[in-house]
Amino acid sequence: MAAGRANLSWDRALLYAGDRVCVAVSGGADSTALLLALVEANAEKQPLGVVVSAAHVHHGLRGAEADADEAFVRELCERLQVPLRVFAVDTAARQAAEREGLEEAARELRYAALRSLLEEGSAEVIATAHTLDDQAETVMMKLLRGAWTEGLGGISPEVQGVGNREQGVAKGRIVRPLLGVRRVEVEAFLRSREQGWREDASNQDVSLTRNRVRHELMPVLRGFNPSVDDALARMAGIARDEESYWQTEVARVLPQVLLPGKPVRGGGRAVGTAVGEQSCAVEIARLAAMTAALRRRVVRALAREVGSRLSAEETAKVLALAGFGGVAGVTGRIGSRLELREGLRVERSARELRFWRGGV
Repeated sequence: MAAGRANLSWDRALLYAGDRVCVAVSGGADSTALLLALVEANAEKQPLGVVVSAAHVHHGLRGAEADADEAFVRELCERLQVPLRVFAVDTAARQAAEREGLEEAARELRYAALRSLLEEGSAEVIATAHTLDDQAETVMMKLLRGAWTEGLGGISPEVQGVGNREQGVAKGRIVRPLLGVRRVEVEAFLRSREQGWREDASNQDVSLTRNRVRHELMPVLRGFNPSVDDALARMAGIARDEESYWQTEVARVLPQVLLPGKPVRGGGRAVGTAVGEQSCAVEIARLAAMTAALRRRVVRALAREVGSRLSAEETAKVLALAGFGGVAGVTGRIGSRLELREGLRVERSARELRFWRGGV
């Protein structure tokens, strides 16, 4: 590397020689730096040896500004001699149809476009440019929303089994090589190479939750702890490790305690009690024998068995229904029932806690 040029300590262990890697490039500093870093790594004396391409998603928002972003990315990729795919999506239409927030709709469309590259075999790996700052902001947003352990894990450095199916098994990966890099390091890297980038004006809009966390909350937290970003990122790593352990443990325990359907007179169980209904149950005595940590996770796994997900608040209510802990407005009396989101219903009998969803 030439003298005076800033280095970028991205995670090379996520990529292997021969990988066909498509970088998601918005034109912002982070994605511009990631693309440039991979191109430089391929030009070293001991090259990285990956095949680099790029993808840009035009979300149909911000008019001429978004058009200029696309033009910037096209020029950048042409100069770096990197093949580029551009996707045009209608975020506003998706938002209206799915009743999602604008950020959520844009994200879903963006990842759908990127996954299509894996599914068609144009790439084996999608690389996105999330930084340590993004990780800290994500974890803080999850904390504010009362997320469960998997939420506190934030952004994963690698997601395996995405698209690109061979013999029915998804082989593609999404990686985030900059997840340990601060945003200021990214900008220093680009400036040392006299490489510009695009600034998205919407990133200053504090009506959007992430921007408000970024521009208002995080500066306050850094006043209490200048290293709060690193602390939140470390916590995310711990949460991911914890969640990985518990996923394995619950997968071992669940088949031992899950009861299909509901009991019927004369013995046995009715798996289907109504058209379109999904149901399962667990004996309360089996829950009582578990540690509190395992009990919480088994209850959440039972909800997933019928196609629903419990929030932290709902988990506490279900446990209170079974007689574990107290929640205002929830009674553990036999015959009590909870009506939760997504049509999920939970009922307590003398012996069981039953979950069901759907049915007519």
